[in-house]
Amino acid sequence: MSAHPHLLAPGRIGGLELPNRIVMPPVRSHTAAHDGGSSDQEIAYHVARARGGAGLVMTGAMLASVEHERPRALMTRVDDDAFVPGLARLTSAVHAAGGRIGAQLSPGSGRVGPAEPGGTVAVSSSDTPWLRDPEQLCRPLSVDEIDRLVEATGAAAARLAAAGFDAIDLHGHGGHLIDQFLTPVWNRRPDEYGGALENRVRFATRLVSAVRDAAPGLAVTFRLATSHHVPGGRSLVEAVQIAELLEAAGVDLLVLDEGAAETADRLFPSAYDGDAPSLDHAAAVRRAVRIPVMAVGNLTPETAEKALAAGAIDFAGMGRALLADPDLPRHLAAGRPASVRPCIRCNQCIAAVLDGGTVTCAVNPQAGHEAARTVTRARRHKHVVVVGGGPAGLEAARVAALRGHTVDLYESTDRLGGVLTQAGTPEFKHELRELVDWYRHRLVELEVTVHYRHTISAASGVLTRADEVVVATGARPAHPVEVGGQGRAGVLDVIEVHRGAHVGRRVVIAGGGLSGCDLALDLARRGHEVTVVEEREEVARDAVPMNRAALLRHLAGVGVRVITEHGVTSVDEHGVVIRGDDGLVRLEADTVVTAFGMRPNAMLTGASVGEDPHVHRVGDCVEPGKVADAVRTAFLVAARL
Repeated sequence: MSAHPHLLAPGRIGGLELPNRIVMPPVRSHTAAHDGGSSDQEIAYHVARARGGAGLVMTGAMLASVEHERPRALMTRVDDDAFVPGLARLTSAVHAAGGRIGAQLSPGSGRVGPAEPGGTVAVSSSDTPWLRDPEQLCRPLSVDEIDRLVEATGAAAARLAAAGFDAIDLHGHGGHLIDQFLTPVWNRRPDEYGGALENRVRFATRLVSAVRDAAPGLAVTFRLATSHHVPGGRSLVEAVQIAELLEAAGVDLLVLDEGAAETADRLFPSAYDGDAPSLDHAAAVRRAVRIPVMAVGNLTPETAEKALAAGAIDFAGMGRALLADPDLPRHLAAGRPASVRPCIRCNQCIAAVLDGGTVTCAVNPQAGHEAARTVTRARRHKHVVVVGGGPAGLEAARVAALRGHTVDLYESTDRLGGVLTQAGTPEFKHELRELVDWYRHRLVELEVTVHYRHTISAASGVLTRADEVVVATGARPAHPVEVGGQGRAGVLDVIEVHRGAHVGRRVVIAGGGLSGCDLALDLARRGHEVTVVEEREEVARDAVPMNRAALLRHLAGVGVRVITEHGVTSVDEHGVVIRGDDGLVRLEADTVVTAFGMRPNAMLTGASVGEDPHVHRVGDCVEPGKVADAVRTAFLVAARL
């Protein structure tokens, strides 16, 4: 019997029958062509999720009208008939892979987007501050312009139907244009589109009607935020009322999340927020409506199964999880949950898109690049030696084995994972431990031989006997010589703490990067009194923006003291001496933890290694970075071996 019977059970959205309850919800991917047309890359991206078994694959937002918004590069457009043939190619490919596909349709970004063509500010429901320059007010749309947007959305829906889509989702969340009409903090209109809730919902319900009329028979879904977490934003009570009105308007499924552009850490919950943080809100809406609802945000197969079994939701949106592993549904259906590559909730995927690039994934280097980054069997069988069992070494070994090579991995300690194992000790980073487990499972399947407690030097014979060598020795904690007293008792580095060294009640962490702040949160949650000292203006600067916001929110919640613009000068038996504009300050501590960053581990050096074209360095031993950097560089090297 399947461990996920409810998740794998057939479902129905309107007239659309789905083979299971796993949905790839709309995630902006920027895989389209630069002119907004469909591309081979976009098709390969969606086909991978369809072939992997998702019940429904939904695209990111497609622009229905360019009257008030300049089209972004790499964003799919559907404002003209010229885009229909390319979209038909996309749907045909997904259908041929056995999948079903929905398109998210957007009338525009409004106050969170660019200035309208020929204008100096963005349009919105009212003269609300423009997010890109809050000192400027948006231009309110006229009733005639609203009418044209509704008409354009209907025309776009007709194009999507002609292109063969199975469902259409209206982009009503995230503080974008539809959401701006729904919400009084952004909607102060005195006409039939403002004031009472029924009026504020009017734009949304007109769009629903336009889509239903233009695309009869297609399932119509609506993405709605149940809470914005901004002053004056939506509450759950009002979200339930909106949901009831949308149901009456003919919506077939509600896709529920939380947050807005100002609170992106709620839109894209991180590891700090735990599993399924929005599930209670989705369940509250589910109790009020008769149509199905879908929750999104940090759902795992296990949390989704429990929620479905309890009747709290009807479908599970697993966007980032399906980025990390497009084959997640297929693995579950085959009874192989250990084969699912876990999402580590780092939000590198979202940050890449917000920076204007194509979607990426820290643990799946092929995500967003399925057409270009393929792993094929090598023409010539080789013996590949990988030195180091951290993320770069694990990925290099996996991909080299997929290429058909014989792979030996040498790890100097008694366990795999490297920085993943060390950084994964806090409970809120359990996904990192699960990623190590996944790699261990895959290496066994691929018959990679792992040699533990085996240190490799430049003179080791295993190097000379190998056809190719991948050096992935990682990095070591930095210990700046200018900071005195680091060798004293009671002074530890971050790695030593993660390995279980005793820590006193009062802790000062010297260094406010991501590793120092993660440790601060972990220790504070375990009852320690924690202070973080950072010489720059901000802490956790190396985290992606939405994760940094979540981390700061949680640090404040557990009372971690953060001191910025102060450098550590020395450590003594009483604590730490720091220097800032206010001069020298002493911080009393029982334990001092140094988190001054990392430096490359140069254990394999010398001309015989460095100049050999068959030796390849990857990951932190080249330049310390994020897990995403280590995995990507290792993949690219190993895929060419």
